[in-house]
Amino acid sequence: MSQNTLHITNGSSLTTYLKELDIPGEILTWQEMLCEGPTARNIDSEEFLAKRKAFLNEFYQIEINETEYKNELAILDNSEAFTEIILWFEYDLFCHINLLAVIKLLKEKNIKRPLYLVCSGRVKGETELKGLSELNTEQLLQHYKDKVKLTEADIDMAISIWDIYCGKDHNLLKPYITQKSSFKYLSNCLKAHLKRFPNLKSGLNALEKNILSIIKEKEVKSRNQLMGYVLNYQGYYGYGDLQIYRLIDLLQLFYTEEDNKISLNRKGHEALIGNHNFSYQINNNLTFGGINRLDFSYDSHTNKLIKTPLNVN
Repeated sequence: MSQNTLHITNGSSLTTYLKELDIPGEILTWQEMLCEGPTARNIDSEEFLAKRKAFLNEFYQIEINETEYKNELAILDNSEAFTEIILWFEYDLFCHINLLAVIKLLKEKNIKRPLYLVCSGRVKGETELKGLSELNTEQLLQHYKDKVKLTEADIDMAISIWDIYCGKDHNLLKPYITQKSSFKYLSNCLKAHLKRFPNLKSGLNALEKNILSIIKEKEVKSRNQLMGYVLNYQGYYGYGDLQIYRLIDLLQLFYTEEDNKISLNRKGHEALIGNHNFSYQINNNLTFGGINRLDFSYDSHTNKLIKTPLNVN
């Protein structure tokens, strides 16, 4: 039987890149941002689609083309035509949550084909972590050659983490931070996820604190320049322009914009010091999977989420 590969990519940029390289096989492009907004455990469901449509429209004014979405996923209805499936996802939280969902979807559809992962991140000779579309041709083809076959234990782990993410207790993710698997960046992503909740002391999450620190430490002339800094110095989050701009907008109570300069105001300095819990003033009321981030605080001493009233000081 000749090899017939299905590639599932993390977005249209990579899909275009693979086509330019004439990598053989059919391509399914996964275009979602499941690291934000409500989810449902069952991906192949009307509940899931309804939740995602409502969230993306409300928070980012994005309209899902339902016909295009369903047509793309319909490729999986012909899974018997494929001899293997290769998942192309990156080192960051944005990609890893999507990756978990794709693995769960394949399980829902009872697709039993060898499953491989191509995951970029650290590249020999490079100082910064790299996305797949940032790799040169030689690097990308080497990643393809070095693809990792996922074991049943890997797949079961991914599905368990997805189910926890869709649930009400994200502290259940903690044991997976130290569990060995073929997902070499998963531990970093899970740590980064827990730090997306408001810090118990300041009410800032890791990304919000990072944005204020950049304003304090660098000469920032505009929001666009600030966004560029944040995109480049966000660690394992992998957020896109829309997500970063929304955060910058939410944090405007902490900085002033005048004479081509953005600088911290008094509240901004207080927030970085941690003298007051500002979580409700920021009002970043996103849902992460099954829980609202404002319902929990992150305790950096115990690395745990605590369900507690905020701004009690």
